[in-house]
Amino acid sequence: MSLATIFLSETVGTAMLILLGAGSVANTALPRTKGHGTGTLFVNWGWGLAVFAGVLVSYKSGGHLNPAVTLGVAASGATEFVPGIAVSAASIATYISAQFLGAIIGAAACWLAYKQQFDQDAPGAVKLGVFSTGPEIRSPFWNVLTEVIGTFVLVFVVLAAGHWGDSATHTPGGLGWLGALGVALLIVGIGISLGGPTGYAINPARDLGPRIAHALLPIKGKGGSDWGYAWVPVVGPVIGGVLAGVASGVLLPA
Repeated sequence: MSLATIFLSETVGTAMLILLGAGSVANTALPRTKGHGTGTLFVNWGWGLAVFAGVLVSYKSGGHLNPAVTLGVAASGATEFVPGIAVSAASIATYISAQFLGAIIGAAACWLAYKQQFDQDAPGAVKLGVFSTGPEIRSPFWNVLTEVIGTFVLVFVVLAAGHWGDSATHTPGGLGWLGALGVALLIVGIGISLGGPTGYAINPARDLGPRIAHALLPIKGKGGSDWGYAWVPVVGPVIGGVLAGVASGVLLPA
């Protein structure tokens, strides 16, 4: 195992996550799609299955796909991310940089898949919503708090799930806690229960990477990228992930 392998695995996995997750939003939000108007629950399941696919294809890196997960694992006191890859500044940087790159690639691929739909008349906010999240009620403190809570749930439960089953089933595709499927169902559950206020980014790469892609891509009538809000789905998930890691070190088995 090498950091180069980790970088490639996380890039591919995060790109898969964003392609399918953003694709589910595009399918319901953009005009002239087969799934137009299918709604929030459709998107919740879309993101859950996107995580399922992303985790499976990033087997070698452990399927983090999320800087909050990487930082949470580090904060938990773990000594290795996967066998042979020690927790260090270099490995953390490798995971996180790959996640952001993969998110940008996945968002660009989603735009290509829905290029003709993006070319149709639709509000700029609708097109931005395919790429990144936004609050229903804009209030920075409460928006950050919502993201902290949602991300804490994600990372704490994922870390707890790692203790189920024997060591042979702790891999993302194994059967301990149903492996990747368990994470997918958790994402759906968080979306249903906590996704209402902010759209549950719960992942800095998932929001900021596609927002950068939105700013760079030649999307017809796209409007602004709402950079004034962009820090919220980065800061909130980082705080939530680290808190979950610290809590797991106290409350879960070593």
